[in-house]
Amino acid sequence: MRFFIVLQKNIDMKGLLTIGLLVCSNVFMTLAWYGHLKFSQMSWFSKLGLISIIFISWGIALFEYCFQVPANRIGFKEHGGPFSLVELKVLQEVITLVVFMVFTLIAFKNETIKWNHIVGFVCLILAVYFIFRK
Repeated sequence: MRFFIVLQKNIDMKGLLTIGLLVCSNVFMTLAWYGHLKFSQMSWFSKLGLISIIFISWGIALFEYCFQVPANRIGFKEHGGPFSLVELKVLQEVITLVVFMVFTLIAFKNETIKWNHIVGFVCLILAVYFIFRK
């Protein structure tokens, strides 16, 4: 419970907007980095060469940057946001892993979450707690 109290003290509307933009950014990033592994099951996509797949991934990654850059500017303390640079990075990493795991469980049904993944996520939650602790 103390973890959420520490986070609540540091997050305002700019903080929520930053987190929302980071989530959107990471959805596009995950699609750009890993989507082609699933898309290759589509007949038209499986015929594409590596260069074509790279360009498609770059196109998807453009949308990632359209959300990532504003998230960092809005959320950064020196631009009036609630987060330090380190806090922004830790948030981004945790959001990346959460989005990745959701994507993996939805798109790749043969992947499972194991006990060591859960332990790793607990460690990440602890990292967020210690980074945000004043």
